[in-house]
Amino acid sequence: MRTVAALVIALSAVGILAAAAEPTTDRQRNVAATSFTAISPIFSQLVAFSLPANFKTVFENTSDRSYIREAVLKGETTDRWTQMITVTGAKGLAGNPKTTPESVAAGIAGGFKKACPDTFTASVFGPAKFGDHDAFVAVASCGKVVSSANKHSETALIVALKGSADYYTIQWAERTPSSAENLTIDDAKWKGRLDKLTPIRICPIVGGEKAPYPSCLGK
Repeated sequence: MRTVAALVIALSAVGILAAAAEPTTDRQRNVAATSFTAISPIFSQLVAFSLPANFKTVFENTSDRSYIREAVLKGETTDRWTQMITVTGAKGLAGNPKTTPESVAAGIAGGFKKACPDTFTASVFGPAKFGDHDAFVAVASCGKVVSSANKHSETALIVALKGSADYYTIQWAERTPSSAENLTIDDAKWKGRLDKLTPIRICPIVGGEKAPYPSCLGK
């Protein structure tokens, strides 16, 4: 089962979150004992971030205008997971003057609120910069996802990034047992997880360059 955020992305009027201009080649370079640099061409640019080494990619889907890739803790699956890191992109969405990193993040958070109107809570970390690219960071949480079979809780770090032509998101979601009350968001914990994803980079695609994309690795 997808994350709440992934379901929102698939259906949201904010925009379809998008795919690579070619089938994604995802190569990871070990940069530390606990993480890898994951770089993928997603439509017009390369998207790079640090993926914790205890995660593995288990799902990837590309359509004409949408891309999504999910990684879960080793030993878990897309149907049974406790943590999931999702990468998405939206082709051409940066050309819409009404769309901002904040509106993309708010659209995903709004989907959480619809999934759990009585137990929704959010924490706004606010605008950010990753290199020259504008971003917005927030955390959204459901104490009880009413549409799920076991009514689990779900909390997600949402990083929305504006590329030169497209929008991208990186999300880190976590599930815990359901709660009848709003969950308290531990800002320090989620800022720590944001730190684990950094450095986050959006780089130009260099003609003829192949994975592992040294032009982006060297930034």
